[in-house]
Amino acid sequence: MKSLATALALIAPVQAGLRFPCSTLTFQRLDPVVEPGALPAAHLHHIVGGNAFNATMEGDVGERATCTTCQMSEDFSNYWTATLYFKHPTNGSYHRVPVLPVQPLLGGSQGAQGGLTVYYSQFDLSRDNLKQQPIKAFPPGFRMTVGSPTRSSTPQVGLRYQCLQGQNRGREMPDFPTTPCSGGIFVTQHFPACWDGKNLDSPDHQSHMYNTIRLDGFTNAPACPSSHPIRVPQVAYETVWDTSKFNSMWPSGTPNPFVWSFEGTSGFGNHADYMFGWKGDSLQRAMDKSECFYDGCGSIKKQAMNIASQCTVPEMVKEETVGWLTKLPGR
Repeated sequence: MKSLATALALIAPVQAGLRFPCSTLTFQRLDPVVEPGALPAAHLHHIVGGNAFNATMEGDVGERATCTTCQMSEDFSNYWTATLYFKHPTNGSYHRVPVLPVQPLLGGSQGAQGGLTVYYSQFDLSRDNLKQQPIKAFPPGFRMTVGSPTRSSTPQVGLRYQCLQGQNRGREMPDFPTTPCSGGIFVTQHFPACWDGKNLDSPDHQSHMYNTIRLDGFTNAPACPSSHPIRVPQVAYETVWDTSKFNSMWPSGTPNPFVWSFEGTSGFGNHADYMFGWKGDSLQRAMDKSECFYDGCGSIKKQAMNIASQCTVPEMVKEETVGWLTKLPGR
């Protein structure tokens, strides 16, 4: 697959959807979707978005939050993934891998601190399909997940890794890179784009959604089935994990030393969580705009990333997650 930089160069200036940075809000063992009320949850997450984030989150998140680490100032949603760790090949100790903002592909992201890039695509990167199928924004209280930490053998479309060599992303892979990456490991999570139109969640946090995408990358999703007839924005995350500082500790010819915070040595456990929290009808306004450009679709208020990066939440789980650790948090 072409790199995103190449793809954007080929299709610019016609781009359909929102694309924006969010700084890191916190690293904590909290998961209000999969483990609501658990303090702490099973494994460490990297979390961005609104400051209403907590162990339990119900109702209209956008009405409770007072700030957000995201560039779109009306977006108080929360986005989170597992945290990447380096496992020392010799002594077995762990070190949390730092996060870098997605650069230089994202304009206006100066001041971003770590975090990830969020997409809300209407159809694919180059066009919308609004005349044939309008996009319905998620309702308050909506949440979903993609992937699973227990998956260990079968890759899932849309959950991919790329080995950064400088600014070259290289090919998309279903598992961790097998050789050191000078620019870090680039991780992508694509969520389904078809909703049943009824349930804000489901017991497995995925059955209320349906994935019609069969190819990797930002490709258009085929028509939704009758069981999940509502087309919603195609949500995706991109994260750059700065693995470069650990490359000298990766002996040549040895297996990948990076693991997810649930001790997942297989990259197939790549997964992510989403909780909707846009203020009012702000996301719907953007999705109603034909050829909605990534700079905010002409209707979404933006904030400077140095302001967004000041948004914080309290430390709710008192534990060490940085430095060299003898075991992963919670393991």
